[in-house]
Amino acid sequence: MKILVLNSGSSSIKYQVFSVDAEEKRLAKGLADRIGIPGSMVTHEVDGGEPLVLSREIPDHGKAIGEIIALLTDPRTGVLRRLDEIEGIGHRVVHGGERFAESVLVDDAVLAAIRECCELAPLHNPPNLLGIEACARLLPGVPQCAVFDTAFHQTMPPRAYAYAIPYGMYLKHKIRRYGFHGTSHMYVAREAARLLGRPIGGLRIVTCHLGNGCSVAAVEGGVSVDTSMGFTPLEGLVMGTRSGDIDAYVPLYIMEREGMGIAGMSDLLNKGSGLLGICGRRDMRDILEAAAGGDRLAALAVDVFTYRVAKYIGAYAAAMRGIDAVVFTAGMGERSAPIRSRILAYAAHLGLELDEERNGRGETVISTPRSRVAALVIPTNEELVIARDTYRLITAPSRRGSSGDRPGRP
Repeated sequence: MKILVLNSGSSSIKYQVFSVDAEEKRLAKGLADRIGIPGSMVTHEVDGGEPLVLSREIPDHGKAIGEIIALLTDPRTGVLRRLDEIEGIGHRVVHGGERFAESVLVDDAVLAAIRECCELAPLHNPPNLLGIEACARLLPGVPQCAVFDTAFHQTMPPRAYAYAIPYGMYLKHKIRRYGFHGTSHMYVAREAARLLGRPIGGLRIVTCHLGNGCSVAAVEGGVSVDTSMGFTPLEGLVMGTRSGDIDAYVPLYIMEREGMGIAGMSDLLNKGSGLLGICGRRDMRDILEAAAGGDRLAALAVDVFTYRVAKYIGAYAAAMRGIDAVVFTAGMGERSAPIRSRILAYAAHLGLELDEERNGRGETVISTPRSRVAALVIPTNEELVIARDTYRLITAPSRRGSSGDRPGRP
């Protein structure tokens, strides 16, 4: 069975095609970029082949998906003989609110619920919807599955997701911790259990998704019990351009002193803060190089970032009353040995002993054999999770979408 996986952003669509049956195999991947912007293009790559970059005029998401389908079915560039080989489409949807604790097949009720969550994720859910709607037009009758970033974290207990604000605000506006990167946290936690040869039901794992966006999750017995991102992806760790945790009064103070409005403050916290705000750079590779060259603010950015991650690891060890493994994933987590080393230097008291040579080589297990807590580096694969869920749902005995209401109230 061929599954098309789409991750629709405001001006881009990432895609992959999987064959999912007895074995799981990725057939192709690509990116339609700069949708609705001059200079739009599609990068297409068949597994095992060289990337193909094509300039295309792509005014909207419908045209982008049309271009993707054309490339996938073209005899020279494609991996499908016919369009009807696509038997399912899986979509990454960022915010499912309290309505979705698992992936679901898309129907009218699901679409309506995703629209209701647009006010919680105004930058993400609208383009996710555009991708679903375009596929419904171009591939009518093909079942579609929505896989939510927030769903994995719906197992958090009230003590973890409730904010200390008037309870009526929660009831009226659904203001609570939701968490994000859930598909990634779920995947690497399960992979860690498999690699360690231990049942996930008995493990306490801290998963660190460290990319341009960063979050940490406490995964106990295979379920999320806490996570660093909150009502929006702004809370938690210092990120490339996001502030992470901050005194709630600081934005009010800056707005008053600088004469700044709500939109300006939102831009400052989401796009002008974090690593960029501290040292003027957002890519950790550049920051580490500058720090090694004596740049004081770059060194400060590294210290603040790694200290914040280490604090969350310690907090989640306390929340789970112990810890069996720490997992690093995503861009920095997978590729930056210096960042992993600096973070884990704080974890010696937990019984975690880092093997610097293994870490430097980027091996999967980077802790020593005598370490009481395992440390692992596991590349995330959110697209494969989406493909698996789509396959599972469309081959289930009862193929129907459900809005999956879940009370979720403390």
